[in-house]
Amino acid sequence: MVTSPALEQILTAKRADPYSDEKTIEELRANHKAGGAAIPLPDGTTFETVDAGGVPSEWIQVPGVDTDRVFLFIHGGGYYRGSAAATRSAASGISKASGMRCLSIDYRLAPEDPFPAAIDDTYAAYKWLLDQGIAASNIVVGGISAGGGLTCALLLKLKDQGDPLPAGAVPMSAWTDLTQSGDTMQTNAESDPVICKAYLDRMAGLYLNGADSKTPLASPLYGDFKGLPPMLVQVGTTESMYDDSRRYAEAAQAAGVDATFEPWDDMFHGWHSSAHVLDEAQQAIDSIGRFCRKLF
Repeated sequence: MVTSPALEQILTAKRADPYSDEKTIEELRANHKAGGAAIPLPDGTTFETVDAGGVPSEWIQVPGVDTDRVFLFIHGGGYYRGSAAATRSAASGISKASGMRCLSIDYRLAPEDPFPAAIDDTYAAYKWLLDQGIAASNIVVGGISAGGGLTCALLLKLKDQGDPLPAGAVPMSAWTDLTQSGDTMQTNAESDPVICKAYLDRMAGLYLNGADSKTPLASPLYGDFKGLPPMLVQVGTTESMYDDSRRYAEAAQAAGVDATFEPWDDMFHGWHSSAHVLDEAQQAIDSIGRFCRKLF
């Protein structure tokens, strides 16, 4: 693997501070909170808090976007940490690339609020957008890691409830299988600089709180894909969760969904948030922008 100096610097930092399954939830939350909000945003970015159907959220946008079109952005963090504030860089980058404003949501977190709180909040925020007069055909849903899993789960819940589906979806480094049964949990164990199966098993247990690990609204890999909208599935090839995205995209394609699978060589979990220093992150966001613009 040939890496750029920027990528090697990021990987070195991540290897030095992995998401250890031995750290307390409070320690993991504290480590995460400080970094994301300090990342520079595109010029002219604005963010404004809003109550989206009972879900604390932020409108995030750059100048010149079409305010009638919304990218519903769902942060990651293993269902136990993360926030709209910590992921403004990715959301604002997507806003700029897609020409849409972003609604970034702060869904409830485990273990205080386990499954199905997160998907219930995601669904409530989507329904709130519809109530604001935003047409489903003008909405794209996307998220990173657990947010990618919630993206996929939201599609299933909307279909089950008979609600209008969004124009498209963008799961990024998505956690789609809370059983951790993908082969790359083992084969990429050494290449993944930050996430391991033991860590994911622990966080899945906290989130599920006794629920079946294959229930589709928690593990959308096991859902019914028929009739879902077009999607762009992005994942890094070094990720232990690589097979979560690969198997999800293949299942969607097998069900007749227009699903584009986009593996990124040598990229780590959730690399999109490093676009201020990493070319491949900006390129991935640009690809999301092209996907969104093509939908409209």
